[in-house]
Amino acid sequence: MTGTPLTRRQVFEARQRRRATTIAAGSTCAVLAALVLLIPLAPGWEAVKRSFFNAEVFAKTFPGLLNAFLLDIAIFAWCAPLIAALGLLVALARDLRNPALYPLRLAAMLYTDIFRGLPVILVIYLIGFGVPGLGLPRPWNSPYIWGSLALILVYAAYVAEVIRSGIESIHDSQRAAALSLGLTPSDAMRFVILPQALRRVVPANMNLFIALQKDVALLSFIGPVEIFRQAGVYKSLMANFTPYVGAALIFLALTIPATRYADHLMNRQRKARS
Repeated sequence: MTGTPLTRRQVFEARQRRRATTIAAGSTCAVLAALVLLIPLAPGWEAVKRSFFNAEVFAKTFPGLLNAFLLDIAIFAWCAPLIAALGLLVALARDLRNPALYPLRLAAMLYTDIFRGLPVILVIYLIGFGVPGLGLPRPWNSPYIWGSLALILVYAAYVAEVIRSGIESIHDSQRAAALSLGLTPSDAMRFVILPQALRRVVPANMNLFIALQKDVALLSFIGPVEIFRQAGVYKSLMANFTPYVGAALIFLALTIPATRYADHLMNRQRKARS
């Protein structure tokens, strides 16, 4: 039993895809070959190789970097759900349409404007050094707590705007239809608008959480010995920058698959809409 024969257009498109793939692979190999051949010809390559790509230093420091990376993962693990919850609440507050609740909507607007307008590292410094400066007893003066709070406040503002854009992408006829069926405005949001909106913003929010995983390293500036701080300690002890390369490889091993998965979700969503 044979399958359905391909049309002339499908054959042409398949041929074009194979041609594009061949050209892309060839150009990529040419660029990589040029880099492999030309970089070692640079006058300072041997010094750079000793300072950044020292195999002995890499072997000694990599296990310690992996151990320190567990702290990055722990900080991410307790920040991510709090960011998602706060971002959702702020997005819902931004969508309030009852005039009596306008102060709450205004507060949500000010929150997103302020924390999206400030650099992450500045918020970490202000909260991470400012709040413990109040003389709070342990453990409430911990940089882990206040550094994490800084990340939560900044990233929740971005997540809130992404969710709000998803809510606004749902046509008003959906809300009107839900209200005409007897649902309250809150039930219409909960059962009709929000489920559709959240599905649409999953890829964009995944990209934000990938960025969060990297920005956890910024907490090292206020004390926590996570992977970036640990790499700095090794660099000082061994007078070599290879630990930073090891830290970069660990981050890439986590973020590249997550980035590709986010791209896959975006492509699937785009195909579904088309």
